[in-house]
Amino acid sequence: MRVKLLLTGLLVLAVNLPLQAQQSERFGPYELHYTVVNSTFLEPKVASQYQIVRGEERAILNLAIREHLDDGTTRARSAKLEGRTWDLFQNQFFEFSEVREGDAIYYIGQFKFSDEELRFFEVTFAPEGATRSYEFRFQQKVYEEQ
Repeated sequence: MRVKLLLTGLLVLAVNLPLQAQQSERFGPYELHYTVVNSTFLEPKVASQYQIVRGEERAILNLAIREHLDDGTTRARSAKLEGRTWDLFQNQFFEFSEVREGDAIYYIGQFKFSDEELRFFEVTFAPEGATRSYEFRFQQKVYEEQ
């Protein structure tokens, strides 16, 4: 139930925040879905349950990996992940937390930022059963909640 509240909250955020909506990129048979969300958008009780620190200058990176199968379906894949985020002044490494709900698997990493800051992200992931790892980079401007 708690996981469902967190995942539902993240889904609602992705739908209602076009600048921070879920995005994805394909790596062979794997699709990496990623979302950056301000931690203050999470309900305090939900954030506390998952040890997410809320604050105006704190956000989370939410990742999920789906494998595209030959029959046209997809399935969630667990993975080993490493990642970091940086700006002009600081470099922060992620300690990803895995969240499972039924067949869904999500990875959450927390980070600090300054208002209207351009953040750079780099994630290396190796899906369970894959013969190699993949590297993904993106950048996104982040804002404090107004």
